[in-house]
Amino acid sequence: MLRLVTVVILGLFATQALAQSEKPVGEAASAVVSGLIQKRMANAHIPGAQVAVVRHGRVAMLESYGLANIEHEAAVTDDSVFALNSITKVFTAVAILQLAEDGKLSLDDPISRHMDDLPSAWRGISIRQLLNHTSGLPNIIDDHERIIGDGDAASAWALVQTLPIQFRPGDRYSYNQTGYVILGKIIDRLAGEPFTSFIETRQFQAAGMTHTRFGDSSDIVANSAGSYTTIQNVDGRWVDRGRLAAAFVEFPVFFRTAAGALSTAEDMARWMIALQSGALLKPSSLVELWRPVRLNNGDLGGPNDFMNGQALGWPMVVRPDHPAAGAVGGTRSAVFYYPDDDLGIIVLTNLQGGSPEYMMDRLAAAYVPDMDESTGFGLPPSIQRLRAQLLERGFDRARQVASRLKADDPAFVLKESDLNAWGYKLMEQSQAQEAVAVLRLAAELYPNSANAYDSLAEAFQYSGDRQRALENYRRSLSLDPANQNARQRIADLEQGLADRAN
Repeated sequence: MLRLVTVVILGLFATQALAQSEKPVGEAASAVVSGLIQKRMANAHIPGAQVAVVRHGRVAMLESYGLANIEHEAAVTDDSVFALNSITKVFTAVAILQLAEDGKLSLDDPISRHMDDLPSAWRGISIRQLLNHTSGLPNIIDDHERIIGDGDAASAWALVQTLPIQFRPGDRYSYNQTGYVILGKIIDRLAGEPFTSFIETRQFQAAGMTHTRFGDSSDIVANSAGSYTTIQNVDGRWVDRGRLAAAFVEFPVFFRTAAGALSTAEDMARWMIALQSGALLKPSSLVELWRPVRLNNGDLGGPNDFMNGQALGWPMVVRPDHPAAGAVGGTRSAVFYYPDDDLGIIVLTNLQGGSPEYMMDRLAAAYVPDMDESTGFGLPPSIQRLRAQLLERGFDRARQVASRLKADDPAFVLKESDLNAWGYKLMEQSQAQEAVAVLRLAAELYPNSANAYDSLAEAFQYSGDRQRALENYRRSLSLDPANQNARQRIADLEQGLADRAN
């Protein structure tokens, strides 16, 4: 199936490239972005995508690639509509700030000021804490990402209010959908209309977003791009099965503040321009929108090591140079804005598991040269030092180089998470053997880490060494018998090796 899809997609790419060669040559940066996107699509088996780049208040690039619908071999066009999933949260955050500008609420209001009959432990939680995922509320979805209760609004809302609060508000970051359901209720009440119509009027229509709407797989949507996946939720953990399948997503109306909008890259570019130009928010509100939260202990809180901060609805990449606000949806699409560079990049795909967020810096580097990977941009200082030595002495000497750096500087530390992130970045850059070397170093330095061996196994699998991949998945599973990803990968690899033997 994957081979067939790849052939179809690459054939379509060739047709598009021929057509584009007959047009005037565009900017070199756009050509670099286009090449990176097409390479990523081929490697990750992403059927279809749209890309838009906003530079200095105008659309600098708008392109469509691949297939919107595999079954009918329908090409993606600029009018194809993609699910945004959790990117929808940025619209909700803007709606709340618009109500604040209207004088109807303050971000630091306790939610009890705008809602009745809340559990006592919830009443002091602020609107700001709902937006930045530091509320400590119990989640209205389960580990399989299904709405709790009977799945309808009333039963889910009744059940979630009986669950214990997870932690003292502000103590830590924990991604939470309940807060966005509450934000929808607050918008309904203060706007005097459903949050869907408030957002449609104040944002979609105001920004000229003619293709954007709320909906899911149950709705009939003109020009809808299909939805596909390579991952499956197994016992509450997402496992990449490596096989393409159709995906069905359903977002009840009450949940659509969290994940329920559909759009195009062109519409999202228009929204970004409207946001930056002051058409949606005042400049002071825009500063508030992208201010990273500080937890009660003063630390940053964010989704992961890359997106290490969280603002109002937006995950943040907090760093001294070229910080970014990056909204991610369903591991399939990403919208990044680099405020210091006045650069926005939108990548929408129809593959759950495509994870374009991890290539956004590479796309940005086409327009901002000092973000290029050749400079080691974006890597932690210790990884930059290691990288410089490995480039000089060879990646096959990673363990010796790391030991020498430690001997020369006792304060030198290589964190497992930093090595892991770099290893995956190297795979993203198609540097398979370098990724194996880095992730082998992580496993050697952290021999009791199931995750280190799981990542090394993935690197071996990516490099084509199935036998070593299998060995390391088995090692990971022995360290963590609950690792369902390793268990499934072992089964798939053993079946593949058996099929080859026969």
